[in-house]
Amino acid sequence: MQNSVESRNIAQLTLQYMSEYINYLEVEKGLCQNTLTAYECDLRHFFDFIGTDIEKIVRKDFSLYIKYLAKNEITPSTIIRKIASIKGFFKYLCFKRYLGKNPAISIYAPKLPKKLPRVLSVNEIDKILKNDLDTLELAIVDLLYSAGIRVSELVNLKYKNLDIKKKVIRIFGKGSKERIVPVNKKCIVSIEKYLKERKIAALKYDEENLFLKPDGKKITRQFVFKIIKKQGKNIGKKISPHTMRHSFATHLLENGADLRVVQELLGHSSIVTTQLYTHISKKTLREVYFKINNK
Repeated sequence: MQNSVESRNIAQLTLQYMSEYINYLEVEKGLCQNTLTAYECDLRHFFDFIGTDIEKIVRKDFSLYIKYLAKNEITPSTIIRKIASIKGFFKYLCFKRYLGKNPAISIYAPKLPKKLPRVLSVNEIDKILKNDLDTLELAIVDLLYSAGIRVSELVNLKYKNLDIKKKVIRIFGKGSKERIVPVNKKCIVSIEKYLKERKIAALKYDEENLFLKPDGKKITRQFVFKIIKKQGKNIGKKISPHTMRHSFATHLLENGADLRVVQELLGHSSIVTTQLYTHISKKTLREVYFKINNK
């Protein structure tokens, strides 16, 4: 009976630490709700496998867990995220002095194979924008490509963060990092048409969020994914909102934009991340060259 009570107390303490950590990530690091949920699920999955007595966990436990994930055909990218969640948690425990030693400090994630993201051509983007889109769909697709913003940034855009006269939007990205992104005239026109139609509809809209669904509720990631997936089918390609962001960055570099400028527009904290697009750009140029010279 005593062991049962002790185990329950240990489990409750672990849950308390997890709750504190998730709250820390939200308040101090400014992580979005989707990321927080993923981190919490990762930690719960780990402790369900290993056990909840934090003080008894050793390096070998992490190796066993990673082998378990690989054996169950969990993708390398998911394993990397789970390891990042676990390492961050144990680092926090040491920082708060809940633990005297960090058993996760030397665990390593598997290397991901270098895979270039899918990019659409300018013609394919034009085809999508000329499809039979309603004003909301057109404004969403146009802004995703024209500003290269993340889908999470799009769904959280506030009306007050759009400056139509100056043709810029204020974006709050990962970690609540702020950046100002220019928007071209054509995209501004698309947004204005949507806002005009929204006003005519005269439904009970909140005036805070820039994009709202026809029922007046704030758009969601799923709503945006559905729109982009449908447009991808129209051009015979499987795409996501991030494909528009990849295309935006690649097309800028192909037209001579400075890498540092692209980094700022995308909101990357490191230029190493942005350099990926130089590889895509070179790959595209090679494909065009050989396509022309093999005729």
